[in-house]
Amino acid sequence: MADSNEMTINLVVLGRSQTGKSAAGNSLLGSLDFESYLSPSSVTTCCSLGRSCRILGITRRNGCELALRVRVLDTPSYPHSSLSKEQVKHTVQSALAHHFREEGLHLALLVLRADLPLCPDENDLTIQFIQELLGPTWKDFTAVLLTHADKAEEAGFSEEAYLHRASSTLLSLLSSVQNKYIFLDNQKSIIKEERATVLRKLLNFIRQNNYQVLLKHDEE
Repeated sequence: MADSNEMTINLVVLGRSQTGKSAAGNSLLGSLDFESYLSPSSVTTCCSLGRSCRILGITRRNGCELALRVRVLDTPSYPHSSLSKEQVKHTVQSALAHHFREEGLHLALLVLRADLPLCPDENDLTIQFIQELLGPTWKDFTAVLLTHADKAEEAGFSEEAYLHRASSTLLSLLSSVQNKYIFLDNQKSIIKEERATVLRKLLNFIRQNNYQVLLKHDEE
């Protein structure tokens, strides 16, 4: 946050194949930085950093409007169709250290599909991976991004009804990260107003965490 009239937030997207990590990253950036398409194998094999343009109308400080810049690190999925757990972990840790070494990470976004149930085994695998990746304070720096929320809506579920019917596994996960979650409508995510709403929610999570950042260094 070098410029007093500007704020930068650093995000990383994590999750399984075909959950929409790269598409979610593009939605947050308002661009098409990351490759995203349907594939029978994992699409992303390395980390890449996307940067947004200056975004106005999202946040203010001391009564003055701040320009917001968003940086998103896209990552290979885990489990991955061609990379081992250690390969994915090393790749992501190295990228976090390289891109966010000075400023730190504000939030890791765990991307899940709202139109698919979260199974206990899948959840345990994901949580273990995030713990190893981010360390003991991972809960403070993790939010859940539920993609394909439009499909849940088409099935007649409001956000409240969806959570009422959600599995105990998902509810336990949301509770563990202090209910930091966002529903992302894949049909509307390219709309400016929808993106602004999501970014305001992310900023609120960061504010609730007192603007703390997670500093990651290269693993020995």
